[in-house]
Amino acid sequence: MRIWIDADACPKAAKDLIVKFALKRKLEVIMVAGQAVAKPAFAVVRLIVVPSGMDAADDYLVEHAEPGELVICSDVPLADRLIKKGVAALDPRGREFDERNMGERLAVRNLFTELREQGQVGGGQAPYGEREKQAFANALDRILTRLAKG
Repeated sequence: MRIWIDADACPKAAKDLIVKFALKRKLEVIMVAGQAVAKPAFAVVRLIVVPSGMDAADDYLVEHAEPGELVICSDVPLADRLIKKGVAALDPRGREFDERNMGERLAVRNLFTELREQGQVGGGQAPYGEREKQAFANALDRILTRLAKG
């Protein structure tokens, strides 16, 4: 089993946790990015830089991640594509994407995109702190345990 990371948008603290879990469980980590990003210096971690272009990293992840594997991403449309393929998806804040919540997550994402475009809301997500890191670690452990059982 491999853990894939949409590395362009994943916080460093989340990447560090993923590597820690991968080392402990002897899993491979593949970071996919549209540009060169810092790669942890462990043999279990590979970095793939895809040619730049709209959704190039997303397309690579959907094409190469297999059912029974896990992708870490914050991108809701990407998660939707992965879930439909049978690949587990988790955001760096510990929220798992699944068939039950995908419709709601897409609707909320589309609403906020519209509101931002109209200038009615601004800003992005809150800073990535200890609470988010802990929620991510708990969810990562739970999902990896579930996937390992097959």
